[in-house]
Amino acid sequence: MLSVPRRVSRRAATLTVAALLAGLAFAATPAVGDAIDDRREAAEREQAKNERERADAEEAMEGLEGELGAVSDRLLEIQAQLPAARLALEEANATFAKAKRELALVTGRLEDAQEQAADLETTMEADSDEATRMREAIGQMAREAYRGGGDVSSVSMILDADSSEDFIERADLVSMALRTRAQVLDDLQATESGNRNSAERLTAVQGRIGELREQAQGKVDETKAAKEAAARAKTKLEGLQAEQQAKQQQLVAKKGEITEQLAKINREADRIEDDLNDAIRDQRERDKDRPDDPADPPSSSGTLFVNPTQTKPIYVTSEYGMRFHPVLHYWRLHAGIDLRDYCGNDVYAARSGTVLWTQYRYGWGNQVMIAHNDVNGRTLATSYNHLSSFVVAPGAKVKAGQLIARAGNTGTSGACHLHFEVYFNGATTNPRPYLPL
Repeated sequence: MLSVPRRVSRRAATLTVAALLAGLAFAATPAVGDAIDDRREAAEREQAKNERERADAEEAMEGLEGELGAVSDRLLEIQAQLPAARLALEEANATFAKAKRELALVTGRLEDAQEQAADLETTMEADSDEATRMREAIGQMAREAYRGGGDVSSVSMILDADSSEDFIERADLVSMALRTRAQVLDDLQATESGNRNSAERLTAVQGRIGELREQAQGKVDETKAAKEAAARAKTKLEGLQAEQQAKQQQLVAKKGEITEQLAKINREADRIEDDLNDAIRDQRERDKDRPDDPADPPSSSGTLFVNPTQTKPIYVTSEYGMRFHPVLHYWRLHAGIDLRDYCGNDVYAARSGTVLWTQYRYGWGNQVMIAHNDVNGRTLATSYNHLSSFVVAPGAKVKAGQLIARAGNTGTSGACHLHFEVYFNGATTNPRPYLPL
């Protein structure tokens, strides 16, 4: 239990300190709250920025095999968590500081109440001594009157006067004695009444002391819990920072391996382009007189494809374009558009055409490549990547919206989705303008 030393000589000082602490607590709260709110907004902005960087960096690492992608993803996950961890530490420290201020306030009030109780006890003790003395004085008066043969209020002593001067002197003495006894009785009554009031006030103050002791113990517990929470938040932040540094060093140490794998992926992309051009050349000769399928969106509409995913409406998780890795500092083209599709979901042909191949490609995973009729004099093909399984075979004729595969997470990708690519004349282009988005 909380133990607060008893102080009798510093009541005024304690009251002053308690008042100052109360003023500081209430005056500081809005400023502290505003500062935390500002930091929270800044942390949320930083976290949103880190999430965007993380998504871009995941695409920059897509296709890299082994633990590289996992290390990079964990590093970026840590970076996204750091702003919230720093904010949690600041909030925990602010809560700890507030609990300490409130404990000081309650402690000051408890000390003040204890001093009031001590003052009342001292006053009651002094009044009790005074009342005892007055009772003894009244008893003495009564005994003297009894020894004198009657009450001091009796007129007998006046009537026994020997002369007029003696009569006047005796009358004055009787009057003084009566006034003295009346004053002593009044003082005794006032002292006893004051003592009763002091006793009632002491009971109330002692009750308040009990309440304040409970409050103080509660504030001690709050302060302890807040301190422990701050320590946990600090440990978590330091752990994230240490892991961040380790992951950064791990990636940098594997930079040569990453460079080699990127070169391998680029060679695979070149092979895909060569294979595609060869296959389209042969396919073009066979299908030169084949009319457009009425199931296809008309070329003049600009929207060339139907939704290739089971997700409706289409949901884009990552756009086509260049990606920058914030640790390894390289740029890389994300040559398709990522569409939300969960593992095992249906994947459909985006436009009528001929299946050129269904095979595993390094980095892309299981891939279906479909050649379509030329559009405005340009060859057109689409690829569907990271698939879990195939439903069609090479050479199959497919219509727009026909089931061709199941979505998956093969190759090197962060999660189940459909990586959809569009090729005009064998080169990738941004699919977004041609999808029904």
